[in-house]
Amino acid sequence: MDRLASFGNDPFDKPPCRGCSSYLTEPYIKCAECGPSPFLLCLQCFTKGFEHKKHESDHRYEIMTSDFPVLEPGWTAQEEMALLEAVMDCGFGNWQDVAYQMRTKTKDECESHYMKNFINNPLFSSTLLSMRKTKDSRFAEGAIPFKPSDDPPRPTFDSVLSRDMAGYMPARADFMEEFDNYAEWDLKDIDFVDDDSDILRALKLSVVDIYHSRLKERQRRKKVIRDHGLINLRKFQMLERCYPKEVQDLYDAMRRFARVTGPIEHDKFIESHALEFELRREIRRLQEYRKAGIKSFCSAKVYERVKRTREDERRKRTMFCDVLQYIQDGRACQQWLRKQASIDAGITPTITTITVSATGRRSAPPLNLTGLPGTEKLNEREKELCQVVRLVPGAYLEYKQALLSECRRQGGLRLAQARALIKIDVNKTRKIYDFLIKEGHITKA
Repeated sequence: MDRLASFGNDPFDKPPCRGCSSYLTEPYIKCAECGPSPFLLCLQCFTKGFEHKKHESDHRYEIMTSDFPVLEPGWTAQEEMALLEAVMDCGFGNWQDVAYQMRTKTKDECESHYMKNFINNPLFSSTLLSMRKTKDSRFAEGAIPFKPSDDPPRPTFDSVLSRDMAGYMPARADFMEEFDNYAEWDLKDIDFVDDDSDILRALKLSVVDIYHSRLKERQRRKKVIRDHGLINLRKFQMLERCYPKEVQDLYDAMRRFARVTGPIEHDKFIESHALEFELRREIRRLQEYRKAGIKSFCSAKVYERVKRTREDERRKRTMFCDVLQYIQDGRACQQWLRKQASIDAGITPTITTITVSATGRRSAPPLNLTGLPGTEKLNEREKELCQVVRLVPGAYLEYKQALLSECRRQGGLRLAQARALIKIDVNKTRKIYDFLIKEGHITKA
C-alpha cells in the first residue's frame, strides 16, 4: 500500500467517488489496475466491494493519504499543503492569521517551519528559483519588455501610457485597480468567535469560500491578459491591423473566446480564418474570369488592366454628370476643372463644389446620391430631402429610426427633443423633423 496525496487540501479539488459520487476525503482508495483515468473510491464503497465496468473488487489498490511526514517529523504532507495555502491567502509574515487558518500549529511553529524549509533551505530555494525562471520565460512574450539592469516603466496615474496599459504597473507586476476590486468588503466585518452557532459558522465559511472563488477569477483574468499579451495595447492593435477588414471584424468578435483557448490556439484560429478569406477572394476572382470567358493568366492581366481603365472612365463620366447640373455657375465649373486636373495628375482632389444663391450667400449644391449606401431604401421624397439637406442616406435612416423610436416611447415628439436626440446642425434637424411630421411618421407632442 502506498501513501500518496495527488490532490490539494480542498475536498472540492478531488474527483468524486465512482460509487456514491460524493467528494472524497482522505484516506480513500485508488485502483492500481484500472486506467488511464484514476478509479477512486471512498472507504464505504470500497468495503462494500463496489464494482463498475472493468473494475472488480479483487483488483490491487493504493491507499491515498497525505498523513505522513515530508520535510521533517511532526509535519504531515496535508499540513504542509495547508501551510502553503494559508501563506498564500494571508500573506507572508502574517503568521497569526496563518496559524489561525492552520488550527493545528501555533504562530511560532508556522513561522519557524516555513523559514527553515521554504526560505532558508538551499535545495528547495534553488528549485523554486529554477521553476520561477521557467515560468517567466514562458510569459516573456506577453510581458512589458525592459532590461534587468534598468528600472521597469512607471507610468503616472491616469496618464496616456497608464490608460493604454489598463492600469498595469510593471514595477509591481500588478494592476492599479483589480478585477472585482471591492471583493474584500464582504469579509471586513466577519469575525470567527468560539460561541458562534453551527449555522452562523457555516454561513461565514461560505462567505470565505465565495471570496476565494472571486480571487481565483481575478487570477484567471490576469493569466488570460498575460498569456495573450493584452497589456501592450499598441502592439496588440498593430498585430490586428495586419489582417484585412473582414478578419479584423472577426478578430474583434472572437476576442471574448480567447479566455477559453490558449494564445497559440487562438492565433491559429484567426490565421485560419484569414486564410479562408483570402481563398474566398481568390475563388471569386477566378469565377469572375471564368464568367468573362478568360482561360489563361495572360488574358487575366489584360482583363484587369482594361477593367481599371473602364472604372476610371466611369468615374470621370460620373463627375462630368455632376458638373452639368451646375453648368450655369462659372465658379462650380472652374472647381470641377481643377478637380478633374487633380484626378488626371494622380492627386486626391480636396476641392468641394459650392454655389452662390441669388441673395449672394454661398450655399452648397444638392448632394449626389449616386452609389451611396442606403439610397435604394429611400423613396423619391426622402431622396429629395437628403439631396437638399446634404445628408447621406445611411445617416438619414439612422436619425429617422431614432426619432421614430423616441416618438413611440414618448407618445409624441417636440423639436427641442429631436435636437437633443440627434447632434447635427439645428437647421438640418428642423427640416428632418418637419418632413417626418408632414409624412405622418411622427406626431408633435
